[in-house]
Amino acid sequence: MKSCDYGDCSEKGENISRLSPEGFLVATGNKAYSFREAYKRFHYCDSHHELLMKNVWNRVRQNEDKDDDHVAPTAI
Repeated sequence: MKSCDYGDCSEKGENISRLSPEGFLVATGNKAYSFREAYKRFHYCDSHHELLMKNVWNRVRQNEDKDDDHVAPTAI
């Protein structure tokens, strides 16, 4: 099993996510026909996966600077 992709963590990466440690989707660069093929996979230990989800949720919930031109967190 791969190790956790979050920082210098050496725990087992039991959770697989399409979100990078910064909380964004990262394109594979390959011609993709599905969401699964379009984005890289990352592995996280339980504690870092929970931290990542909290950080993403907090960023999405913030209502400052959100107008019609606001870019979604997954657009980068």
